[in-house]
Amino acid sequence: ADIEELLRQRHRIASGQEDDFKVLAPAAALQAQQVAIHTVALLLVAIASVSLLVGGISIMNIMIVSVTERTREIGIRRAIGGRMRDIRLQFLCEALVLCLIGGAAGIGCGVVLSMTVARMAGWITALDLQAIILAVGFSAATGIVFGFYPAYRASKLSPIEALKTE
Repeated sequence: ADIEELLRQRHRIASGQEDDFKVLAPAAALQAQQVAIHTVALLLVAIASVSLLVGGISIMNIMIVSVTERTREIGIRRAIGGRMRDIRLQFLCEALVLCLIGGAAGIGCGVVLSMTVARMAGWITALDLQAIILAVGFSAATGIVFGFYPAYRASKLSPIEALKTE
């Protein structure tokens, strides 16, 4: 208010006339910027969550198809003494490896794309090792969580019923 009054005096603006200047508070601009950044961060989290869910469901479907196609193999393993735990672990490991390969490919593409955009725009970028480790962790967790049901289903197959199917 003091600044506005001083500027009105120096610009010789009469009472009741419109100001020919504008006073902006840096705190308000900073707060608006922080709100915008928070909104974008929430949007990115929502997009990442949906992507993880869709990817996880895809992994689960692939593993269920794998279990269905390998029913006879599972039956043979069970008939010669394979334990339910071993079969469950096999399919969990397959889901985990599948997700880790996908995660590594995603990280690689992200790094290459980030570096390419930065080089073209003349920006300086830094790779955050914690973000990469977090991405690998989420990839592994997705494989374990969404691979558990198909692995459980494979381990519960009866050897006799599995050997009957073709």
